[in-house]
Amino acid sequence: MSIAVAVDRLGETIAGYGFAYLLTIGDDARPHVTAVSPTWSDARVRVADPGRRTRANVAERPQVTVVWPPPTPDGYSLIVDGTGTLDGDLLLVAATRAVLHRPAPAPGAADPDEPPSEGACVADCVELTLPGS
Repeated sequence: MSIAVAVDRLGETIAGYGFAYLLTIGDDARPHVTAVSPTWSDARVRVADPGRRTRANVAERPQVTVVWPPPTPDGYSLIVDGTGTLDGDLLLVAATRAVLHRPAPAPGAADPDEPPSEGACVADCVELTLPGS
């Protein structure tokens, strides 16, 4: 399911979440995950003092992902992919894709613990439309 959301709504959406996980990719091609408290300003996700390893990763590979866990057990996680740039002690992320995501039982599944049948939907996603996408 896709629902168009203007970029200014992404800021409103972020405000409903607490901490997040910032994912970058290291020299060994493995993900580096750190807990952060991002904010939204000037149409960018802002992360204060992202840390030494995160800085090095972003300098070499600027593609990042920020994941906010759901505020409630049945809520949506917010996942924002983007391009990171360093500005002093600040990481700025220009969002390229954003989605609200949560697991969902397969349609018609009698037992939610059963694996879904081939081709069945296994997630409940809402795509957030960003400018230029």
